[in-house]
Amino acid sequence: MEKGSTSRQFFVGVTVNLASVALGTCLCWTSPMGPVYTSNDTSINPLNVPPTTMEESWIGSLIALGALAAPFIAGPLAEIYGRKLTLLGSSALFILSWILLLTTKTVGQLLAARLIQGFGIGFVMTVQTMYIGEIASKEYRGALGSLMQLGIVFGGLYVYAIGPYVNYHALQWACLAIPITFTVIFLFMPETPTFFIIKGRQSDAIKSLQFLRGMSADGVQDEMTEMTKSVEESMKNKANLINLLKSKGNVKSLIICVGLITFQQLSGINVILFYSQTIFAKTGSSLTPAISTILVGSVSFLASGATPIIVDRLGRKPILLASAAGMCLAHGTMGLYFYTDYLKLDVVDSIGWLPIFSLIFFVTVYCVGFGSIPWVVLGEMFPANMKSIAASIVASSCWVLAFLVLQFFSTLEVAVGSHWLFWIFGIMCGVAFVFTLTTVMETKGMSLQQIQDRLNK
Repeated sequence: MEKGSTSRQFFVGVTVNLASVALGTCLCWTSPMGPVYTSNDTSINPLNVPPTTMEESWIGSLIALGALAAPFIAGPLAEIYGRKLTLLGSSALFILSWILLLTTKTVGQLLAARLIQGFGIGFVMTVQTMYIGEIASKEYRGALGSLMQLGIVFGGLYVYAIGPYVNYHALQWACLAIPITFTVIFLFMPETPTFFIIKGRQSDAIKSLQFLRGMSADGVQDEMTEMTKSVEESMKNKANLINLLKSKGNVKSLIICVGLITFQQLSGINVILFYSQTIFAKTGSSLTPAISTILVGSVSFLASGATPIIVDRLGRKPILLASAAGMCLAHGTMGLYFYTDYLKLDVVDSIGWLPIFSLIFFVTVYCVGFGSIPWVVLGEMFPANMKSIAASIVASSCWVLAFLVLQFFSTLEVAVGSHWLFWIFGIMCGVAFVFTLTTVMETKGMSLQQIQDRLNK
């Protein structure tokens, strides 16, 4: 039996995740740049007039609205023109946005750039999971799929580490370099074999698979046969929402994927990241905001780096269960600290370490599990013809929930207090544990066809 090479698919997987790094820079850009574009100091602020409070709010939220709408464009484009060209399209959107930010002097141009970044994010989160799911062999699909979260947090850390120490234009150039690098390298990467099979281009599919596996045409023949059978089976139904919901297997996949993304957002990750500087400040930490965000970013990156190593050994479900339980515990202790602070108890000074420990522990278990694995599962749960529409629904659900959580958490905090805010998120993580235990299917070591067979059994 021909051995082949695993390094090829990992090289392609790392390359495609440069798009995730670009995504991460966009998400975290406002952290170091917010104080710059709101400053009245014309020597550091590129804008003629600083944004109003409402405009500042839109600078943050437009990216979510763009990411919400984009999947319904990216999905059909991926079906027509291929996963590779659509991902290159996301890079074009990122490049355009950074050029606009480099040359901006008005709030209107800055807002346009943020909206375009949102579209780029929506493209990546929709199509990259499809691409990875279709190029990876079953032994490494989990590891390659979990690289997305690693890329996102690396992009955030990149911005956190550079932004506070350079001027406005230098950071834009540093961020622009990433999508340009991605475009240049990814141009030489293959389209997925699945897309070629869908289009009836069998010889191109074999060449793509040969490149990815490092084998001869004979060596990839068994996998090619299985892929073709899976695609032909899936193509019996036209790709639309009605047919997606007609199949018991597709409905179950949709429940699993939307459920995991829902609990990912209801875990409170965005609120935790928002609170990180406040937590450091309330405990009397001497760390500056810039250093504390770099610390949280570094923890996120190291934790996300663990997932590709363990996901194909331990399986998706056990890691998700451990992640949900850990997040629940972290929220419980975080809420306990803020409750003692609310009651003005003397013990609060002696447990000043607790919220920092809880925050770092939460970020660690989130990144290892619920940060990474829902995207792995999305890339492997749907038949070939339904992937684009399913990915569009799941990616949009992610951004709807992210927007709602960020929009209303301040109101909720005022209504119930900081301690109950964390306890509510902890309860959601407890429900996530039950959902994972009862509903999520383990896919470790299964081929895409085996997953479909089990879902439709």
